[in-house]
Amino acid sequence: MTTENTEIDKEMDEVTLDNNTTEEQIVADELSVEEQLAQDLAKEKDKYLRLFAEFENYKRRTSKERIELYKTANQEVLLAMLPVLDDYDRAMVEISKSEDKLLLKGVELIHEKLKSTLVSKGLEVVEVKAGDAFDADFAEAITLIPAPSDKMKGKIVDVLEKGYKLGDKIIRFPKVVVGQ
Repeated sequence: MTTENTEIDKEMDEVTLDNNTTEEQIVADELSVEEQLAQDLAKEKDKYLRLFAEFENYKRRTSKERIELYKTANQEVLLAMLPVLDDYDRAMVEISKSEDKLLLKGVELIHEKLKSTLVSKGLEVVEVKAGDAFDADFAEAITLIPAPSDKMKGKIVDVLEKGYKLGDKIIRFPKVVVGQ
């Protein structure tokens, strides 16, 4: 009987050993499941944060674009009106030579009304004058002529057409003659 008891004890020990191993595997599996869930949670949290940041950037960008569009919405209309304003400027010069003061006064009133309306819509004159240093970022050189003096080399000799800007953006560069 001792041999039978010994064999039974061995089998029991093996079963117990197997059960212990199985319990350890289950605990290890549970830890890996918990670890897996923690990793999944971390991944999802990361995806959420990235998506949230991307959405915030999208909102900021579209808001900025909307403001920019609002500022320059009149750009096409104002560009179309600039030749009319130029014609009024030339007309004012010619009418001021005539002796008809009533005609001059009437055209001046219309000219001022047109200019004030365009200014109220955000149009500004780009200020350049003869004698200023030429800067290609703010003026367009139509032609180069020999400078009348050494001081005028690289400077604006004459302004042929006024430039205009809408907000901070130049919509038409002034056309100038530069001395060389």
